[in-house]
Amino acid sequence: MKSKEIYLILNKKLKLKKIYVDGNNGNFNIIAIDDIFEKLSYVKQQKIIYEPLSEYIFKKIIHSLIIKTYSLKEWKNKINKYNK
Repeated sequence: MKSKEIYLILNKKLKLKKIYVDGNNGNFNIIAIDDIFEKLSYVKQQKIIYEPLSEYIFKKIIHSLIIKTYSLKEWKNKINKYNK
């Protein structure tokens, strides 16, 4: 499975504002940005991303995921922090 395929799955199922996916050989890093993550626990945020990918995890096509989720405000703050 390629990064682009994961991007397309997440984009189709979740319609997030921004999604970044990087990785290969079944190991991927995901940055997901949308206000749906606002005020949710860390576990609930992770579940949102895992759910559309669970079939591929179960089939061992995806071996590991590193997921970072941000609200739009959190993402803007993070970007501004690094652009100073």
